[in-house]
Amino acid sequence: MRLTVSRIALGCGNFGGVGSAPEFFGRGLTEDQAFRLMDAAWETGLIHFDTADAYGGGRSEQAIGRWIASRGVRPRLTTKTFNPMKAGADHGLDPDRIARQLQSSLDRLGVDHVDLYLAHDFDPAVPLPETFGAFGAAQTRGLIGDYGVSNFSARQLSAALAAGAPRAIQNSYSLLVRQDETGLLPLCAERGIAYLAFGPLAGGWLTGKYRRGAPYPDGSRMTQRPEPYQHFSNDTTFELLARLEAIAGSRGTSLAGLALAWLLADDRVAQIVIGPGRPEHLAPVAEALAHPVTEPERNAIGKALKEARP
Repeated sequence: MRLTVSRIALGCGNFGGVGSAPEFFGRGLTEDQAFRLMDAAWETGLIHFDTADAYGGGRSEQAIGRWIASRGVRPRLTTKTFNPMKAGADHGLDPDRIARQLQSSLDRLGVDHVDLYLAHDFDPAVPLPETFGAFGAAQTRGLIGDYGVSNFSARQLSAALAAGAPRAIQNSYSLLVRQDETGLLPLCAERGIAYLAFGPLAGGWLTGKYRRGAPYPDGSRMTQRPEPYQHFSNDTTFELLARLEAIAGSRGTSLAGLALAWLLADDRVAQIVIGPGRPEHLAPVAEALAHPVTEPERNAIGKALKEARP
C-alpha cells in the first residue's frame, strides 16, 4: 500500500537560506518571517512541514523547532540528509554520518522522531544497503516513521528498491519540469512508491512574475539563485506561459493556482511541496483546492504542453 501523506506540504527550504547552498546560509526568510509563514500555513490547513538538515545550514529545522515549542502544535515532519552543513563540511550517506545528522535534526526540531526521512541525493560512494541499513536502524529505534529518497533517477530508484524498502521519492515536478513522466512516475505507480513533487511552481516561473524582456523582480529566485532555472528563459517557455495564463484566466484563477491544481488532479502525485516566501503566497493553494482542473481544462493544458515542445 502506498504511503499516506498530506496532499500539500509546506516547504521550508527558504528559512534562513536558499535551499542547501552554503553561500546563501543566513539569507532567505528571517525567523520572524518564517514564524508568520508557518502560522498562516497552519491556519490554511497545511499540517505537514518539509525541511532538511542543510536548509540554511540548520536554520530551517531550528526555526521549525522553535515554532513548534512556542505554538504547542505538532506538524507531520519530513527532513533529509546528504548535503554539507557548511562550506567544506562532510556530506553523503555514510551510516555514521546518517546517525549523527539524524540526531542533530531531532535536536533542532525539538522532537523525538520525524515522520519521513529522506536521502537528499544519490551517493555513489556509499552502497545503498549500507544507507538503508542505517535508516532501518533508525526506524527500529523509533526515530523515524518511514524513509525514502530524493533527486533519484528511475534507475537509481530501481536500485534503491532492490537494496531496501524506501516508501517515497521526492523530485522536482511541475508543468515546466516533467522529466519523470516517462520512467519514474510509472515505476512509482507499479511499485506503490509515494511520489512527492517539489518545485511545483518551478522557482516562480509558474506564477507569472517573470516577463519576457523585463528585469527579474527583486528577491526572486532568478535574482538569488538563478542557475537551476536559467534554462527556462527562452521564447518557448514564455509562449507556453502565455497559453497557460489564458487557460487560468478562463477559469478565474491565477497561473500558480492552475499549476497546483494540475498536480492535484494527478493521482500519481501523492504530495506537493510548496515553498512560499510570504503568507499571501498561500493564496494559490486555496485556488487549487477550490477549483479542481476539469477534463476540458486538462486537455487544453496537455495540448499546450505538447505543442510547446521544441
